[in-house]
Amino acid sequence: MKRVYAPGSLYRLLRALASVGVFREDEQKRFALTPLGELLRSDVPGSLRGWAAFIGRPYFSAAWSELEHSVRTGENAFRHVHGTDVWSYRAEHPEESEIFDRAMESLTASSNRALLDAYDFGRFESVVDVGGGNGALLSALLDHYPAMRGILFDQSHVVANARSTLDAAGVGDRCTVVGGSFFEEVPVGGDAYTMKSILHDWDDPDAAAILRVCRSALSEAARLLLIERIVGVVNEDPRTKFLDLNMLVVPGGRERTIEEWLALLESTGYVLVGTTATTSGLCVIEARAS
Repeated sequence: MKRVYAPGSLYRLLRALASVGVFREDEQKRFALTPLGELLRSDVPGSLRGWAAFIGRPYFSAAWSELEHSVRTGENAFRHVHGTDVWSYRAEHPEESEIFDRAMESLTASSNRALLDAYDFGRFESVVDVGGGNGALLSALLDHYPAMRGILFDQSHVVANARSTLDAAGVGDRCTVVGGSFFEEVPVGGDAYTMKSILHDWDDPDAAAILRVCRSALSEAARLLLIERIVGVVNEDPRTKFLDLNMLVVPGGRERTIEEWLALLESTGYVLVGTTATTSGLCVIEARAS
């Protein structure tokens, strides 16, 4: 159904957005997209349309309205508002799950190039992408490295439509799709196990449980590659620190300092090999089994 907006109210919205550079207004009150506004399109490189649509969802903003509850109690605001965790909520509301998946695809698409430029994934013959969603990251890896094979692993309802993404990228014949829970088991036999923006969704006990399950699947030579943000020094790094508030409010997780990552890894049977920064703000935290 086509949406209809009140002309006066729509103008006021566009005028405000033009003042911060999303649109450009001319003397006849006509508007054009700026380079910033172009990112709201679905057909441009680096599109953030999926993310913009997601953060405006009512269930998401309702959780943020209870930020004070989380600050006062340390509890998850989303569960406080909705009576369940965000993952169960999306599983029960498929339309919201689809919007979230598109948001994650937007963010992944904009960071894939930075990851490929910064880190040599090509030394691995097989990659298991744990919690890989619809396969946007794994598709990029397999496309960039023609000799690589992959396993996409996530909850069954999440990966249900992943095959179309993989096939569209031309890598479906080199990728196996497996459904399951990373709290129970993950596929064995990979040379590398990637987890992109997964553990920041979870508090330390749950993150440790996921890491232990992955540890049981790793061979001695395999590598665990956590693609996450690392909280920066005091009075800097606002993006990561505000994302950390989002972790507090919505999924109940946290962004971590390098010391916190190191402690989490050591407590679950890993040795930190090193970290590789990227221009996207994400880092590749490489670890091996101890």
